[in-house]
Amino acid sequence: MEKPTHLIEFETMLVGRHSHLFNPRARGADGRLDRSAYVLLSRIEIDGPLSIGQLSEAFGLDASTLHRQTTAMLKAGVVERIPDPEGGIARKFSITEEGRRRLEADRAANVHGLERVLENWTADEVAGFAAYLRRFNTDIERLEGRPWPRPRARD
Repeated sequence: MEKPTHLIEFETMLVGRHSHLFNPRARGADGRLDRSAYVLLSRIEIDGPLSIGQLSEAFGLDASTLHRQTTAMLKAGVVERIPDPEGGIARKFSITEEGRRRLEADRAANVHGLERVLENWTADEVAGFAAYLRRFNTDIERLEGRPWPRPRARD
């Protein structure tokens, strides 16, 4: 019999394989944010404007990778560089109205896809699954030493 951790590894691999069912970015849908832009915008949405240094610390990525990603986001019009609202010397990236619109559209499409997948689950099953996913992610964040801020509750 397989150990439960082997089963979790296999099932998490399949989540990546099946993500096209609930994630339009995985299908390369027109007008959708790429994965890195979606994740970066989600973090900026929660934390507010962030510098390259702050993004590097939050994501554990080198500055050159973040420069590449944020340059593409600037060109796409989903972020803008602004002076530090707190008076620091580093410029920060802030979400534009276009970025907010696209982030919300992608999130709504993702939620709709998840609702289709989970349509036969009870409310308690969905809530339990969400709680286990949060615990799984927060334990990963604890091991990495990079806690991820959580958004306020939504509908």
